[in-house]
Amino acid sequence: MKSYYRFMLGKGSIYADEGFNNNFVGVDNGVDRDMSDTTQLDRKSFNNMIVPLYMDTHPEKPKAKAHLSSGVLFRVVQSINEGDIIICPDGAGRYHVGEVTSGYTFNKGHILPHQRPMKWYPNTIQRVDMSDALRGSTGATGTIVDITKYADELEQLFGGQKPPVLIHTDETVEDPTVFALERHLEDFLVKNWHQTDLSKRYDIFEDEGELIGQQYEVDTGRIDILAISKDKKELLVVELKKGRASDVVVGQIQRYMGYVVEELADEDQSVRGVIIALEDDIKLRRSLVVAPNIAFYRYQVSFKLFEG
Repeated sequence: MKSYYRFMLGKGSIYADEGFNNNFVGVDNGVDRDMSDTTQLDRKSFNNMIVPLYMDTHPEKPKAKAHLSSGVLFRVVQSINEGDIIICPDGAGRYHVGEVTSGYTFNKGHILPHQRPMKWYPNTIQRVDMSDALRGSTGATGTIVDITKYADELEQLFGGQKPPVLIHTDETVEDPTVFALERHLEDFLVKNWHQTDLSKRYDIFEDEGELIGQQYEVDTGRIDILAISKDKKELLVVELKKGRASDVVVGQIQRYMGYVVEELADEDQSVRGVIIALEDDIKLRRSLVVAPNIAFYRYQVSFKLFEG
């Protein structure tokens, strides 16, 4: 079964034309080494090799940046398969669509040396034609985003048909009735982080002004928000649920916290979690009784009309 990805060719799609004209997608993850001999490594073994290489050449960078870079490279080398579909924004509201034609290649000295050859289709997708859900996913931070769950919509867009207005795909939310109104919760929280109680103690992970703590990719999914305490002694995993959260989310956030403990946290750093949802239920409350390192916050949505 083929997968679908949104792929950024450089920050702000600065190298988009290079990829379109020369039939490839690629990354420069700060490791100048041919990865052809790593195609059989599992994700953990790959990380164990790449992260030290990255830190040796970028000692000023946080470990979280090294793992993020390793995860992107792993996808280019292994996760993306021949026949998968990739869409790339051109920076002008259009997405070019193409098919991966072969395996990983290394082009030493190129601006994006770690590459996958592509066959680009003649048609493009207009961002304005996407559903709100797909538009949100394609606009997520990160170089590569898996958008396979929108396969049916993407196929409709390839064929020139507009999809339904709303697609709801979050199976861990028991009450999705407010999903449409709250679909921008994550972006709103990030942009207004300084106005929340969490901001008094934590900052969202950044690297040289670049926000890397939103939709932070790990080997079991994506952390909605990864933050660090102002004294650098604690890492915080934030999981957002658009509706009523139940106990399923506890296992999800614990998986993410486990990754942070094993891969990102230094010996003197602790890890905590926060679940944010419109409301909880008895199953979630029971689960949190025995998970003292996970807190629960409610959010409120206010909607007002004024006669003008």
